[in-house]
Amino acid sequence: MPLEPPPTPWSFPRPAGSDDDLVAYGADLEPGTLLAAYRAGLFPMRADRRDPQLGWWSPIDRGVLPLDGLWVSRSLRQSCKHFEVRVDSAFAAVVAGCADPRRPSGWIDDDIASAYLRLHQLGWAHSVEAWRDGVLAGGLYGVAIGGMFAGESMFTRVRDASKVALVALVELLTDDAAGRRLLDTQWQTPHLSRLGVVEVPREEYLTRLADALTLPLPAAFTRPAPGSPCR
Repeated sequence: MPLEPPPTPWSFPRPAGSDDDLVAYGADLEPGTLLAAYRAGLFPMRADRRDPQLGWWSPIDRGVLPLDGLWVSRSLRQSCKHFEVRVDSAFAAVVAGCADPRRPSGWIDDDIASAYLRLHQLGWAHSVEAWRDGVLAGGLYGVAIGGMFAGESMFTRVRDASKVALVALVELLTDDAAGRRLLDTQWQTPHLSRLGVVEVPREEYLTRLADALTLPLPAAFTRPAPGSPCR
């Protein structure tokens, strides 16, 4: 089970009181601060990679992937058969893949990467990885608190690898509590919308978040999970 870090000395404003996606600046990336932010419906991202100050975001229209709404094409279903999916076997490598400076609009710097590695070591951050022939082909990482999984980033080196990891994540979250679990993608991008991500108003997101936080973690994130192909 995850280890609870020392509480943060920072207090966050209520996202509902902001008329912008960017709610606050400042604070730090200590584990207790990050967990407090996610529990309040916020996540960190610098407004500009050159800006030393952290921005704390709560989109007015939040991207959410309904667990029964993932759109899996026939070709993606076929691709799933050619990858091995693992959980938390290469977290640092997944973050490094997501932080590749050659990617357009990259926002993951060394401070961000180190912060999520600390969360992972405490049991709060997780990676879902797609492997082919023993080589990491793609994956995603995020933060799991109760029934909420906040997806942070995904990357691919082989066609469909990140999508395969997303298919696997949805399967990992689909259990008896699936109707109340919350898969947060932060924003709805054109790419994510094609996979089934929808937008929900901030107030609805915060209500659903409060409920999701009362749920237990999915089994895959409470113990090491063996690699297995997605179904």
